[in-house]
Amino acid sequence: MEAISTNSGTIYFDDEAYFKLRLHLKEKKYSKVFILVDENTAEHCLPEFRANMGGKFDFEAIQIKSGEIHKNIETCMQVWQALSERNGDRRSLLINLGGGVITDLGGFVASTFKRGINFVNIPTTLLAMVDASIGGKTGIDLGVLKNQIGVFSNPQMVLVVPDYLATLDERQLKSGFAEMMKHGLIASGSYWTTLKQVDTYENLNTLIYESIKIKNDIVEQDPIEKNLRKILNFGHTFGHAIESYSLEDNDLSPLLHGEAIAIGMVLESYLSNRVIGLGMHQLDDIKSEFSKRFDKVSFSDKDVEHIVDLLRFDKKNVRGSTNFVVLKRIGDTIIDNKIPKELFQQAFSYYKD
Repeated sequence: MEAISTNSGTIYFDDEAYFKLRLHLKEKKYSKVFILVDENTAEHCLPEFRANMGGKFDFEAIQIKSGEIHKNIETCMQVWQALSERNGDRRSLLINLGGGVITDLGGFVASTFKRGINFVNIPTTLLAMVDASIGGKTGIDLGVLKNQIGVFSNPQMVLVVPDYLATLDERQLKSGFAEMMKHGLIASGSYWTTLKQVDTYENLNTLIYESIKIKNDIVEQDPIEKNLRKILNFGHTFGHAIESYSLEDNDLSPLLHGEAIAIGMVLESYLSNRVIGLGMHQLDDIKSEFSKRFDKVSFSDKDVEHIVDLLRFDKKNVRGSTNFVVLKRIGDTIIDNKIPKELFQQAFSYYKD
């Protein structure tokens, strides 16, 4: 697959990815090269990475615990300390080999260590390939509140190697597929239609490439989310609140990012119907498609109350007002919509029924 140029670097694919990284390391002559992994990527991905690099380069691995609950300042301090103790300097490189937690946190660590060192993202999950590793957003959570701390900072390059997807179970693959479906809903009706035909999560290379192109085209026009890039938040206003709530100590089981965003997209599609007239046939199509792929989550009235309360922490809020991305139709969005709160409970009722 042909490389994709971004505002600040390049996204490479498959075998070319390793070739370009080897070339980059030869040209830059970094003082040290660190590679950030968790226990899963250390076992399942790091050996393949080293094998494809040909054993010609020295990498010092730094391992953290996996999972969203570890995407916090304490883990950052662990990585900063490791970099410092191993004599990392401003001429060091950090390679982030993992899913969204690794690329988000690793990018933030690199951007702040010694006031910024170079980093490279190698996403190993579908979610990270099509979303988290692309676009220059780095960050960590504040308690259970998603991505409250972070900076815009771009990697030197992103290497997308779909072979790593073989290490994932179907639940993880479906979580990433939800973000691909979002790209269709916000930017391409034809892509949405194509994704609806997918019944297994194998051989997704061409669709991954198309999803990355959609996101990159949006980011190139609005790198730091002043306007157009906000459309990438469709489903995330409610989705992040649901994900955060599921990580708290309550009866709701923890949800993966894509699982929570899928619910958020159904809820926000309902709001789109009520506020700007998204067609009922398209609304039902969206709900039907997500219902086929994801188990329904049961929310009590108390759950809904707490989730709605968490909306006040959404990053898009301005002067205390929650802003939503809504769909005029599949493939066409409107940003910065203020939604009457009385519709929130109705949206959950639509999701439940």
